[in-house]
Amino acid sequence: MEKQLRNVLVTGGSGFLGSHLCERLLRDGNSVVCLDNFATGNPANIAHLLAEDGFQFVERDICDGLDPDMEVDAIVHLASPASPRDYLRLPVATLWAGSVGTLAVLELARLRRIRVVYASSSEVYGDPLVHPQTESYWGNVNPVGPRSVYDESKRFGEAVLAAYRRAHGVDTGIVRLFNTYGPRMKSDDGRMIPSFINQALSGSPLTIYGSGGQTRSLCYVADTVEALCRFLDSPYPGPLNLGNPEEMTVTRTAELILELTASRSDVEFLPALEDDPQLRRPEIERARQALGWKPEVDLRDGLARTIAWFAAQRAAART
Repeated sequence: MEKQLRNVLVTGGSGFLGSHLCERLLRDGNSVVCLDNFATGNPANIAHLLAEDGFQFVERDICDGLDPDMEVDAIVHLASPASPRDYLRLPVATLWAGSVGTLAVLELARLRRIRVVYASSSEVYGDPLVHPQTESYWGNVNPVGPRSVYDESKRFGEAVLAAYRRAHGVDTGIVRLFNTYGPRMKSDDGRMIPSFINQALSGSPLTIYGSGGQTRSLCYVADTVEALCRFLDSPYPGPLNLGNPEEMTVTRTAELILELTASRSDVEFLPALEDDPQLRRPEIERARQALGWKPEVDLRDGLARTIAWFAAQRAAART
């Protein structure tokens, strides 16, 4: 697959995944316009990029629209609260980002006749009745539950990308991301990996909601970014699952983090969260065929790198 050098707009570029993607695009020789309003992103994630040639930061809410004269050659649309704690705190903003924000991105792509890649989520499958999840599965989503603000915003985003492709011929691509983890995750965002790591490092109990038998499939951020870059350079419309097909229970994940941190923390079980998915495992054959991609980073290695980053952050905060 031939790489193309571009000026790429990354919405949500100061977030966990967005900042890693900006870094990689620059390293590959692209220019990057990073757009964010810091609703959930972190200026520290991109501080080291501000002096880089080819990097431009624009502080803006995607829902306020985009300059139609913005000279970009491709768009990766990541802008949205992504963690349960954030989208439950910002329910209306989450729906706006997935609807009005996505429409703004598509209008720019239509005017400039450029490719736009949309970061959807495994949450479009809801609490799945099909396992593993294939792209042909339509999902099992509660449209009025507390998680629906995120689930339905992503489902709308997919629908409007498909509509712009059919009606206007826009070069759209949809990826469904499964449980990406790694350095720069927010320690207080409520997601499993940062929560477990910080609890283990602080000696606090690792809190598991529900039985712990629910499963997740964890993909290290470098692998997700590699897939996004390949997808950006492809003509494939998707939807395409991007994640690690190796499945692990929440309890086993907690045990592995305790082992890797050498923590003496206990494990504490709390009541299950409403509409919490019980099974998560992507079928990635389409990604193998379309992109020649599969995850390469072993879970123990990825967790060790992530733990080291969180430990360094804690040490820096104490000095």
